Amino acid sequence: MKPQEIIQFAPDAVVGLDRDGAVRAEVHGSRAHMLARLTTLGLPVPPGVALSFDCVRHLAEGGPMPKLPPRSAPDRLLCLRPSPRDRAWGGPSATLNIGITARDIAAVEAAIGVVEARELYARLISTYALMVHGVDPEGFEALAHRILGPGPRQPEAMRATTEAMLRLYAEETDEEFPDDAADQLEGIARAMALDWDRASARILRQAKGGPAEGGLGLIVQELALGVAPGVSGAGHIQIVDPRTGAPSVDGAFLPGKQRAVTRPGSRRTGVLLARGRREGCDQPALEEMCPEALEALRGYAGQAAQGLGDAVQLYFILENGAVSVVDAVPARRGARASVRIAVDLANRGAITREQALLRVEPRNLIEHLHPQIDASAARDVWGGGLAASPGAATGYMVFTSEAAMQAAAQGEDTILVRLETGPEDVRGMHAAKGVLTIRGGMTSHAAVLARGLGLPAVVGASDLRLDLEGRRLVTPDARVLHEGALITIDGTRGEVLAGAPRMVAPDLGGALAELLDWADAARDLGVRANADTPADSRVARDFRCDGLGLCRTEHMFFDPARLTVMREMILADTPEERRAALDLLLPMQRADFEEIFSIMRGMPVTIRLLDPPLNEFLPHDEDEMEHLASAMGIPAGQVKARARELAEVNPMLGMRGVRLGVALPEIYEMQARAIFEAAIAVNRDARDPVVPEVMIPLVSAYREVELVKHRIDAVARAVEEEQGEKLDFSLGVMVETPRAALRAGDLAEVSEFLSFGTNDLTQMTYGLSRDDAGRFMRDYVREGVFPEDPFHTLDIEGVGELMLIAARRGRARNPNLKLGLCGEHGGDPASVRFCRLAGFDYVSCSPFRVPIARLAAAQATILVGKAGAEAVASA
Repeated sequence: MKPQEIIQFAPDAVVGLDRDGAVRAEVHGSRAHMLARLTTLGLPVPPGVALSFDCVRHLAEGGPMPKLPPRSAPDRLLCLRPSPRDRAWGGPSATLNIGITARDIAAVEAAIGVVEARELYARLISTYALMVHGVDPEGFEALAHRILGPGPRQPEAMRATTEAMLRLYAEETDEEFPDDAADQLEGIARAMALDWDRASARILRQAKGGPAEGGLGLIVQELALGVAPGVSGAGHIQIVDPRTGAPSVDGAFLPGKQRAVTRPGSRRTGVLLARGRREGCDQPALEEMCPEALEALRGYAGQAAQGLGDAVQLYFILENGAVSVVDAVPARRGARASVRIAVDLANRGAITREQALLRVEPRNLIEHLHPQIDASAARDVWGGGLAASPGAATGYMVFTSEAAMQAAAQGEDTILVRLETGPEDVRGMHAAKGVLTIRGGMTSHAAVLARGLGLPAVVGASDLRLDLEGRRLVTPDARVLHEGALITIDGTRGEVLAGAPRMVAPDLGGALAELLDWADAARDLGVRANADTPADSRVARDFRCDGLGLCRTEHMFFDPARLTVMREMILADTPEERRAALDLLLPMQRADFEEIFSIMRGMPVTIRLLDPPLNEFLPHDEDEMEHLASAMGIPAGQVKARARELAEVNPMLGMRGVRLGVALPEIYEMQARAIFEAAIAVNRDARDPVVPEVMIPLVSAYREVELVKHRIDAVARAVEEEQGEKLDFSLGVMVETPRAALRAGDLAEVSEFLSFGTNDLTQMTYGLSRDDAGRFMRDYVREGVFPEDPFHTLDIEGVGELMLIAARRGRARNPNLKLGLCGEHGGDPASVRFCRLAGFDYVSCSPFRVPIARLAAAQATILVGKAGAEAVASA
């Protein structure tokens, strides 16, 4: 089909901007579609037409320019703007001032003045020469400078300049400058079409994520000049604060200019819109120059937001105080602002609550939940690593947990710096304001514990050198910071900074609280918290979790007073001695459970029985061993011998979890008794009773569960008889091994719930150590071996398939089986969506990630729906 036939018969080849429904982004480009919508909403958009992708493509192939509506008057110039399908693809620059000819120049001079009219004419000649013929514009600029000189521009000099430019144009191109508006327009339109189709433009488009064959539309509009007498110029405005989202006037205005103001910080930042002064600018604000224009702009921005369902940044031209809107894009906004904007739009009826929930990226809630470095603060970055736990903290650098605890006792803030942390550093991390480790990955001890505590952490900062003997830290650029130096860590970005930059406090109320209320009303996936202490439980309850999905009992034993008794139990030679030590631990553990149950009244609490190998509780160097032996009044050799006996080549795959319960059943019996006695004590008043869920870790076989279940049931019966009360509890297993996932049908016969510990399940499925993977994981992701770090975002293809197999087999044997996820993935939005698809009952994550998971669960419910979940679960 010939180009002219396409243009003649295609109804959407040329469409007026006043026909909103006819101008479509997929046919005419996103800018044209936006201008048509603004026109329909009643904003003062200059009249014009949109040329379709097909029309522009045929221009590039040599086809003719379609017939366009005539200008309304000789002094009304035209502009030609590109309109790609997606603005991010880039494209040619807009061309202004089309239509100045020898015949019409007098009318333009009469309208705006000789100097201004001739400046526009000169700019058109130079631009046309560059775009259509590829002539270097520097020759035109040099010519203008030679004629005009450095002084004020005079009418006759400007006339002489444009006449000289016309002669130069003829010399450079061997043709006269087109003296007809239609010819000028066709030449520039064809040049834009060809430019879009160049090989280099195609490559650049693909680099920006667009297709090589992506379409380009063009917009022909009457030009709002911005250089007329009176208050004229160009600018941009948005009526929401880009940091907070609160109502505000933000933007700038550049008097006497045609093009919109560039971003703040550039050479052309313009004047403020509302009253005030910008440093280095002595001009009054637009509000003082033309208050009517600012009031109109505010109204138009509000009108656009209501009609478009989003806050926008309007680009405008003033022509003697009259407003023309020439473009609109989504308003600039940070993470905090996005929440306020979405909630405000929903409350005004511009969008629905479901749309508001889908507008906010769950991970962006981090900005609300933790202190952050102010975006405008100077940053003296001297190192970095993995952004393991979000938020920012400032403190004096210390290298031991003891130093952090001593400083906390004196009211001083510290940042704990370690090669890597272990269980012995738990109390030091509690005392510090932030943690920095030289080694480790996203699921290392430091990262996991810091996220649970809501503590900013940067891990795996391998470009820093920790010199413990010299008590100093050496940066990549050879700067030296000694212990006691004031530093700041940014766990959101993974950066370490010198000094104390300005901070922004958390904001948990207002729009965020309202958005999360909507999320709770929308979601059908439970969100529990991983909490190991009463303090963690209070935080989780404050974040409105649906219960505790993981309470790790081992963390209760690292308190110094309890650690001594725990070590006595480990060093015991006989079951009787071991039980005697456990009898001392029983009231301690029971007291913790009572407090946690009281905090979590009316909610489920899943308590994981002891999981880590016993050697984690023993000292590791000889001095500490001798100190322990002296304190216990036993020979040091006995301590060393027991440590050697418990040492394992690979503790992660050694005697831990349920294996402890089978080999040393008295440990689990003590813990079960503490749980049951605490539950009965708290539930005696019959107010919002708590139902404990006892979870057996690291299960691989049916017989393991059967053995432990038999003993726990016996403890339950004994406690019921002793207390004269009926117990209500459930027993389940933590699925952390691939075998447990594959044999989930067997396990479901003796379990009421399965909770997937995806940290260990990922390790065992991949054969990767989560503590060591950080050393090479970035390379793997960069090279495309893994799309994401599987310890950060759940591996759907491998680990996810095991979980689906387990869910299907488990519920085939036990239709009432509850399914949950309690690994670190519980706070990852993509992993939450998978669990919703897989038909899980809940996810569990660290307390500070509960709001993120609540929003992600709501989005998954909205997007997936029950039918989708049932389809995946039965696939």
